[in-house]
Amino acid sequence: MQATELEQRILKRSLLGTVLIAVLGITVGILSGSLSIIFDGMFSALDAAMCSLSLLVTRLLSQQSSRRFQHGFWHIEPLVLTFNGSLLAVLCFYAFVNAIKGMLDGGHELEFGWGMFYAVVVSIFCFFMFFRQRRLNRSIESELVGLDTKSWLMSACISSALLLAFSIAWILEGTRYRHLTPYFDPGVLALLTLVLIPMPVGTVIGAVKEVLLITPQDLDRTLRELMHALTSDYGFVSHSHYATRVGRGLFVEVHIVLPEAMEHAGIRQLDLIRERISHAIGEPGPDRWLTVAFTRDARWL
Repeated sequence: MQATELEQRILKRSLLGTVLIAVLGITVGILSGSLSIIFDGMFSALDAAMCSLSLLVTRLLSQQSSRRFQHGFWHIEPLVLTFNGSLLAVLCFYAFVNAIKGMLDGGHELEFGWGMFYAVVVSIFCFFMFFRQRRLNRSIESELVGLDTKSWLMSACISSALLLAFSIAWILEGTRYRHLTPYFDPGVLALLTLVLIPMPVGTVIGAVKEVLLITPQDLDRTLRELMHALTSDYGFVSHSHYATRVGRGLFVEVHIVLPEAMEHAGIRQLDLIRERISHAIGEPGPDRWLTVAFTRDARWL
């Protein structure tokens, strides 16, 4: 199975599972009166919408370039990651504000039976989806599937924390600490959002770097070391390189000013230099754009 087909298959199954969790979460949240369960359901609903968008992007990425998009559609991937991560971060922040407000208002009573049932079922399902998608994504290394896998982990952590909190609150129901139980639901929600918000924020930062065409440090370091070695071997007069990564697309340009001794170098020798550069940066295939230009005039750098 091709990587793109597997990617789309993973996202389709994830979309179906996310919709089921969203419906269950919102329904149980209303029945139990739990803000944290409603948040979990809304998180899943938003995640379902983002998964649909990611699925659309994978189909675009599998298409050939067009006259209007001659470099392909790789730039759409970091845009989607930025959008998805931003929405998840906003949702977490909004939930945190509501949780603090709920605690200041004195909390609220809830039905722990429904809450514990939901937490057990969803925790098991989300952890299963997380481990399964992480295993499948090792072979294709898709950033879109990677973000979706993080979302399953976030959902699993939310549900597990809810189970722990509801269990403790249920135990305290018959004790002298019963007056604390109304604060468990908003308290857990506040804690969860603080823990989870760095995940989407980290995704947004990484995607924005790609949108702004910031060169990855490891890629720049590889090219600098490579060109230093080639200059020592061939005595290049000067050289320059430009590289960036946009989504799964890798774009590298190398310009070399040849010494006088290589003015009449044959195509075979120049192709050997290209081959060394190609081998050093790796990632051969349709997602890599490599240009190596040779000249004797430094003004073309």
